[in-house]
Amino acid sequence: MAMSFFDQFASTSYLGIPLIAIAIALPWVLYPTSTSRWVNNRLITIQGWFVNQFTSQLMMPLNLGGHKWALLMASLMVFLITINMLGLLPYTFTPTTQLSLNMGFAVPLWLATVIIGMRNQPTVALGHLLPEGTPIPLIPVLIIIETISLFIRPLALGVRLTANLTAGHLLIQLIATAVFVLLPMMPTVAILTAAVLFLLTLLEVAVAMIQAYVFVLLLSLYLQENV
Repeated sequence: MAMSFFDQFASTSYLGIPLIAIAIALPWVLYPTSTSRWVNNRLITIQGWFVNQFTSQLMMPLNLGGHKWALLMASLMVFLITINMLGLLPYTFTPTTQLSLNMGFAVPLWLATVIIGMRNQPTVALGHLLPEGTPIPLIPVLIIIETISLFIRPLALGVRLTANLTAGHLLIQLIATAVFVLLPMMPTVAILTAAVLFLLTLLEVAVAMIQAYVFVLLLSLYLQENV
């Protein structure tokens, strides 16, 4: 029995093997591999259609320079969705509830967009720090504020994904605990609570997909400013 509700977010190990490593590697094993045949099976067809639709929607606002990131963005999107969905299964570990992992994704990708902007168009990249038509006395203050907001972006990316998934897992565990406690005392209330738990689980499935999409979408918006 778990001693605390937050024990489910601890990175445990089994036989000396960290479970977070297995949880990160497992999604790639589940993906179907493409074949050289003219006709693919239904799973590969659905997978290809989903990736094509997502990539075209994501790359639409970007110019040709940003299309080089299509493979990276699509792979990250599918990876995050798979990890988030697998984390909703019982007795599983969700790596994306760890802030260290999410920051490991957010910081390098955000920094890459900033470096690309500074290398390709430094004037435009630095121009984002000062809005056009700013009064002269406010220029130093606005530059400081915009610089701080620029460096807060990767923190917001990582914290948003971590907080949403952590809150959902905690809420599911709290309601599930309430169902087990109320079942012998008030069966009717326990059944109603279980119905709420089922609806919350469906909501968490949507949240797992939406948060992965928002993470990649914000990265594409950062990239749009620098290409």
